[in-house]
Amino acid sequence: MSDTRPVRERSWDAGRPVDLRATLSQLRRGAGDPAHRFDAAGRFWWACATPDGDGTLSVSVTGTRVRALAWGAGADWLLERVPALLGDSDDWSDLDVSSMPVLQDVLRRNAGFRLARTGLVLDALVPAVLEQKVTGQEARRSWRLLLQRFGSVAPGPVAGLRVPPAPRVLLDLPTWDWHRIGVDAKRQRAIRAAASVARRLEECGSMTPAAAADRLRLISGIGPWTVAETMQRALGDPDAVSVGDYHLPNMVVHVLTGRARGTDEEMLELLAPWAGQRQRVMRLIEMSGISAPRYGPKFNYTDIRAI
Repeated sequence: MSDTRPVRERSWDAGRPVDLRATLSQLRRGAGDPAHRFDAAGRFWWACATPDGDGTLSVSVTGTRVRALAWGAGADWLLERVPALLGDSDDWSDLDVSSMPVLQDVLRRNAGFRLARTGLVLDALVPAVLEQKVTGQEARRSWRLLLQRFGSVAPGPVAGLRVPPAPRVLLDLPTWDWHRIGVDAKRQRAIRAAASVARRLEECGSMTPAAAADRLRLISGIGPWTVAETMQRALGDPDAVSVGDYHLPNMVVHVLTGRARGTDEEMLELLAPWAGQRQRVMRLIEMSGISAPRYGPKFNYTDIRAI
């Protein structure tokens, strides 16, 4: 285990409510994620490879005040990014969902929610690639085994936290090891292609969302869904929509119209009035807890609007 003393500490007043779980839960890839976890006290732990080296961040909130502790060579980098991680620059003031009382209520009840921005592109891209065309359970297992077997021990006091493998490790990992953790050849190639240009990918953080998305799309095996999933977490893109997702079109169409099923095209048409903020609207839809019926449209939409 690494030195348990935090090498750095930061206290920051957000000046607003901060909901750690709502804001940061999207970063976690299942309950057994070795790089992201919430502990029993509600603190969030994140282990990652920063531009300055491996680091671990612990974040807790009391009222509007945020306390962050950091360990490892990447400690300063992580502490500097705490406001961005908690969505300090994510401005919701222009979002108008008054036409959808359900979403307006979700927004009111979750005043501390913001879109997170990690600033680490490969860190978000690799688990997104693992989720391509497989079940969530399979993808979470592959991510967990990848970190446990080929990641590094995270600095700090928490046993079991792991830093995701460095680009060089991903490039050198033999095919049989990828297969042992359940990753097929197509996803292996996509991860290797991304790892080979890791430095160029991290430059996306200083680009406009459109330019960053264009750069991501240049990587073989990285399509619109993976780009959106990466942009949401690494860059906090408020407009990134995960086109090609199995569940999202049904959920969005159901919440916004009451129909049980929908297509990507219908989803995009319904979200068009919120252009520039479509990811914010989609997160509110997810947080509403309303799911599309599994079978048939036997549902009265007027009941939804009354919730």
